[in-house]
Amino acid sequence: MAPGQSIWVVDDDPELRRMVGTYLIDQGYDVRCLTDGAQLMARLAGARPDLLVLDLMLPGDNGLTLLRRLREAGDDLPVVMLTARGEAVDRIIGLEQGADDYLAKPFLPRELSARIEAVLRRRASLPAGTPLAEGERVAIGDQVLDLASRTLEQGGSVTLLTSGEFALLTAFVRHPHRSLSRERLVELARGPDSLTDSRSMDVQVSRLRRLVEPDPGRPRYLQTVWGYGYVFVPDGQPRSR
Repeated sequence: MAPGQSIWVVDDDPELRRMVGTYLIDQGYDVRCLTDGAQLMARLAGARPDLLVLDLMLPGDNGLTLLRRLREAGDDLPVVMLTARGEAVDRIIGLEQGADDYLAKPFLPRELSARIEAVLRRRASLPAGTPLAEGERVAIGDQVLDLASRTLEQGGSVTLLTSGEFALLTAFVRHPHRSLSRERLVELARGPDSLTDSRSMDVQVSRLRRLVEPDPGRPRYLQTVWGYGYVFVPDGQPRSR
């Protein structure tokens, strides 16, 4: 953790804000607590945190609406989503909308801190604009993944990937034509000590397919290895059996 990294916590529960805020400050973070989406959007107009902890159930615009608004605007701000019930549907929808990680309430503050640290480590491992060796551009059909700028380019259109999307897509392109289990994808994209459920890879891959596949329902590049995981096929041809 870099000293003074900024974390914004958006939750309408004052007790949770106090508990989380106090703990994260003790961990060395610069913490700002907000109560709803209106406060969040107003603050974002003039400042930006290193990571956002965003509750799903908020008054007014809920967490999913706010997250979708950020992603549709091309904002790759790292987001850890909090869900009240911990139901699979909440987790799936949050990941589909571009959350970097999720945590079900109730939780221990140190568990949230571990999730935050993992997301920030992924982000710091290759920040946008980091110079890489020449040729670090990977063709995926008619799109190009630029590993230096963390973008997908298609014609004149450029899509900035979130830290989670970029980490997972990079894991694929670094291992072309190699079948990767869900557990291995978690290790490659999130780190060996990740607390992420390996089944969440299904949701993450589904999101990537919507970005890179001409027809996400019939994937050419991110193909399923039934009963095991996935394989990246750069040329879009059926993988060898």
